[in-house]
Amino acid sequence: MPFKMLFLPPLDDHARATARAVADAIPGARVVLAETDADAVREIVDADAAHGHLPAPLLTRATRLRWLSAPAIAPPAGYYYPALASHPVVVTNPRGIFNDRIPAHILAFVLAFARGLHVYMRQQLRAEWSRIGTEATGVVHLPESTALIVGVGEIGAETARLCAAFGMRVLGIDARRTDVPEGVAALHRPDELDRLLPEADFVILTIPHTPETEGLFDAGRFARMKRGAYFINIGRGMTTRLADLDRALRDGTIAGAGLDVFEVEPLPPEHPLWTAPNTLLTPHVAGHGPHLDERRVAVVVENARRFAVGQPLRNVVDKARWF
Repeated sequence: MPFKMLFLPPLDDHARATARAVADAIPGARVVLAETDADAVREIVDADAAHGHLPAPLLTRATRLRWLSAPAIAPPAGYYYPALASHPVVVTNPRGIFNDRIPAHILAFVLAFARGLHVYMRQQLRAEWSRIGTEATGVVHLPESTALIVGVGEIGAETARLCAAFGMRVLGIDARRTDVPEGVAALHRPDELDRLLPEADFVILTIPHTPETEGLFDAGRFARMKRGAYFINIGRGMTTRLADLDRALRDGTIAGAGLDVFEVEPLPPEHPLWTAPNTLLTPHVAGHGPHLDERRVAVVVENARRFAVGQPLRNVVDKARWF
């Protein structure tokens, strides 16, 4: 079925490459690049599909729009808004492209904490030869530990599989999932979070930033964790109050934290978290690796093929919940 797909401004090299790929793959598609806001206002009127950020004024002008392709799994604040949530347009995103990257980053944090590398790396810089505890107490013995994964989507499920391969007991919390993935001993609903926190040696967040998850981990939640537990966040920074985390680390409420995402990014050089004890901080790089642009393009092209023949689209977003 012929359709018109509009690529919205601002256009970068990746958006242009995606547009070319859709045009090449779908002979019946009319692919239009809006170079300016004025182009977008004119072209959105009869567009069947769009890719990019669609502000509310443009949405009101769309008369045929049935599919919106979001360029990011977690787009900037304001991408989702009430009028978009109530509109019949189907929104998709490129989730799934990081499934072999982010879980490995999470396991790097887990293994580093379990073996004391967060301490030994600092000692190395001081040329200090000093062991943590004794042979029996200087590590977290993973086969006797519990990981609580908050958000068991594709990334959380793969993380669970890897944790289980190291012998860990894995508990999962998810707002939507009903099937229990490989490696998860038990799957729970979000309202059980507070009950489960005291059981975990590692609390791992893979959740998106939504109205429900903003500030989810604060002083109260850190206080419910084991004093010897480690907190890992590779989901979205706005889920965690960094001032509360910093205090929890400094007063020993929790044992340590590994973060790849932050409430404020970049993390300011004067932020106290840089010097908090027992921390491993990486600058939002957990998803990095080769072939990501090709994967992003492939998701849009596959959905364009499906859209052209009326098949269900992949990676449909719950617009009201932003993921």
